[in-house]
Amino acid sequence: MRVSGLDGQAEATQPDTAPEGSGGPEGGSGTPTARRAVVSGALGSALEWFDFSVYGALSATVFPQLFFPDLAPGTALLASFATFGVGLVARPLGGLVFGMLGDRLGRRNVLMFTLLLMGAASVLIGLLPTYATVGMVAPAALVVLRFLQGFALGGEHTGSQLMVMEHSPSRRRGVAGALMSVGSPISQVLATLTLTGLAAWLTEDQFTSWGWRIPFLMSVALIAIGYYIRHRVEETPVFLANEGKSEQPARGLLKQHRKTVLLLVLAWAAPGALYYITVTFAISYLTGQLGFDKSSTFGLMVVANSISIGASLLGGWSSDRIGRKRVLFTGLAVLLAFLVPFFLILDTGNWWMAALTITGALCGVQFMTGCQGAFYAEALPTPVRYTGSALGLTGGNMLFAAPAPLLATWLMQISDNGTLLITAYGLLTILISAVAIRLLPDRTGRRLDT
Repeated sequence: MRVSGLDGQAEATQPDTAPEGSGGPEGGSGTPTARRAVVSGALGSALEWFDFSVYGALSATVFPQLFFPDLAPGTALLASFATFGVGLVARPLGGLVFGMLGDRLGRRNVLMFTLLLMGAASVLIGLLPTYATVGMVAPAALVVLRFLQGFALGGEHTGSQLMVMEHSPSRRRGVAGALMSVGSPISQVLATLTLTGLAAWLTEDQFTSWGWRIPFLMSVALIAIGYYIRHRVEETPVFLANEGKSEQPARGLLKQHRKTVLLLVLAWAAPGALYYITVTFAISYLTGQLGFDKSSTFGLMVVANSISIGASLLGGWSSDRIGRKRVLFTGLAVLLAFLVPFFLILDTGNWWMAALTITGALCGVQFMTGCQGAFYAEALPTPVRYTGSALGLTGGNMLFAAPAPLLATWLMQISDNGTLLITAYGLLTILISAVAIRLLPDRTGRRLDT
């Protein structure tokens, strides 16, 4: 079967003859190696996303007063969200650096390092003195450590996806990728449960003084578990078969596949931006504008993220049956349906209605995320797959996800606490994603050993 590539070259997909472990239909998802790849990828990703998620929640609640106390409340929140965005801005650089290393040295070696780097940065955040102790050194150090978190995650997310994709058969590649993608909502649930428990168990002063540090310090144990699991996973046979074919993956990528990478960046506009608006910014909106207490807000996020895990698995499973692009367009339709009345429903102040609309929006995002790993992996050949996939995903997050909480806060401020401009921005990202996805080819089930 021949599938026309975006860059004008026909690409062969031969799922009926793919060898063992090549990413074809008979590749070894049933083998111990493949199962370990899925388990290690999902757990390792969840552990790293845990630290990233904790930071996102705290940047909307306690970080403004701890690291920017001399600023007015609204300005402090903007500054805090700016440090949050630094992590997302750093992800494309991490994706480029670790992507090139992963395409040349192997997926497994890079993933071991990104796990340790994320753990070290997170522990240091947990030990960081606040503005009251060391002045401007505190927010400056926070920015550096947040940058390192994002730098590590930029290489981690795509690398762990590819470890699973390249060990999985084409007929189950979507659901295998979905098992990877649930690391993010699972980590959101774990992070939110941890913060909810701490907020309920500790007094407000205790939580603000030292309780917020506990999740970051837990990284020591979490990273040790992740390292042990990853150490037992073998390098993918697809990489080994193509090792050395691309000495300069970045140059080859930009020369032959730049249009594909650009469209992959734009395709992630809506899920990237709307995820952080419905999670990070929504926490700030509920607690700051609507008077929800931290405990009930964190509890709401637990419900929303828990339910969205099922949407992610459904998205991956569906993409194996109806194609990746149909799943992505369905996710955009769900986002559109919940975005339009999003803030009107939140403004009712009803916890259950707020939970319903945030859950619906998150399900739309996670339905798309469920097939994202397979869609991006199938878009590029093996010698440049790590670099190109990482740039596509992290580039989209840098342009649209990173500024989303900051931009939403600013848009609300310039519109006298109105939310219409935020909704308009969300609609724009949906349009951008729809056009980009339409222009990308659907290569569902293509062989990856090319």
